[in-house]
Parts: sequence; C-alpha cells; structure tokens
Amino acid sequence: MAGLHHKKRLWQLRGQISRKQYWTIAAFGLLIPLLLWYLVAAAQIFPDMFLPSPAAVIERLKNWFVEEGLFEDVWVSTVRVVLGFLVSAVIALPLGLFIGTYAPVAAFFEPLTDFIRYMPAVAFIPLVMLWFGVEEEAKIAIIFIGTFFQMVLMFADNVRGVPMVQIEAGQTMGGTNLEILRHVVLPSSLPALVDTMRVTMGWAWSYLVVAELVAANSGIGFAILQAQRLVQTDKIFVGIILIGMIGLIIDQLFRLIHRFAFPWLHSRK
Repeated sequence: MAGLHHKKRLWQLRGQISRKQYWTIAAFGLLIPLLLWYLVAAAQIFPDMFLPSPAAVIERLKNWFVEEGLFEDVWVSTVRVVLGFLVSAVIALPLGLFIGTYAPVAAFFEPLTDFIRYMPAVAFIPLVMLWFGVEEEAKIAIIFIGTFFQMVLMFADNVRGVPMVQIEAGQTMGGTNLEILRHVVLPSSLPALVDTMRVTMGWAWSYLVVAELVAANSGIGFAILQAQRLVQTDKIFVGIILIGMIGLIIDQLFRLIHRFAFPWLHSRK
C-alpha cells in the first residue's frame, strides 16, 4: 500500500518531487539518448560520415582542446552571447515595464515589436554587416536582434501579471506612479522577469551560429560551420554538444539565482 501511495504522489497532477528524485529522473533523461546513440552507431546503420560514434566525438573533443584552441572558441562565443543578451535585457526591461503598465505605451510599441519579432534574425545579416562591418559589434547585434523583441513582449506580460489589487493598495497609500512602479510592480514581477531572462538566454545561444556567420574567425559556431565545409561530422557533434552543455550550466545558474533570491517560491520544492 505504501508503494502504491508513493506512486500516486509521484504522478499526481502538478505534484512535487524531491531534489533526489528530480536528478535521478534527469540522469535517465540524459543517459538514455546517449545509450541509443551508442547502439545505433555501433550497429553501423549509418556511415560514420553521417553519424560518428561517441568515441569518435570524444576523440575529436580531445584534439580540439589540445591542438585547435577549444578554450578560446568557448570563451569568445560565451562573451558574444552574454554581451548580446545583456544589451537586450538592459533595454528590454524598462521598455517591457512601461508597456506592461501603461496602455498608451503598449499601443505605441507592441504592434511594432510584434511585427519585427517575426522577422528572422538571419535576414538582417546584410544590413548588420553594412551598419557595423564585420567586427564584434555585428555578431552582438545579431544576438540582440534575435532576443530583444521577444524579451520585450515577455517582460510586458510578466508585468501585467502583477495583481491589480497590489497597485490599488499602493495608490491608496498615496504612492506616485513611479513609486508604485519601483516599490510594487517591479518587485512583484521580478521572479517572473528572472525566469524570462533564463528562457531568453537559451534563445541567445541558439542565435550563436547565425551571429558567427558574420565573418568570424573563431568561436564554436564558426568551428561548426568550418567543420560542415570539411565534412567533419564528429566536430559538428562536439560543437553542438558544447553549446548544449554551456547552455545547461547557465540555465542551472539562473535557477540557482531564482531559488536564492525568491526562496518563498521554492519552499515546497
């Protein structure tokens, strides 16, 4: 009976599981695809040129680290992504705050933002090269374009999620509009804003390869594109896995920040 009760709790709708259970299940979620990859590669269903084995990918990783400047590529790409993300966040946060609070600001900015966010970032590459040349600013601009407009709208929705009763309470206490924005709206929406930044950081990494199309000579995305030209599929796998691993680490850092900054939201977890 105890086992049945435990199983029901585990599969309860919107239920909670312990950290140990979470990481145990997460480990299976990561290891099972790796095992399937190993089995398919070992069975030689596809040529190595199309699906290299995990061993070949690990060997390529070692060579990249020892002979081809892996650390430099990782560092350069990480700096590009973080700078593009930070520029987006610094501009999008106040804009999203005002869009989510004031109807006239929303009417002015939302249609334009909605219009631009459907334009693919890769389509802006010719304009970016014309405006910024082929230096680092161009790569950061591509990441900015890929994340900013989505971020603005998500920030605005986060702000709209603040209960009106809290705003009315601030007005009742005599707070000015700016005081209510600073002391009520921003603190109340901050947990959701941090979650939005965590999600959009993932988008910033997804635009890395696009950004490094712009006359790059280093970086993970550049290395992936070079490997594609040379049919080095194992290196392409390494690059993709590296981006995923770095993204996962950053995602977990955001979750950790969220847990420490807003512990009351995680008291049951």
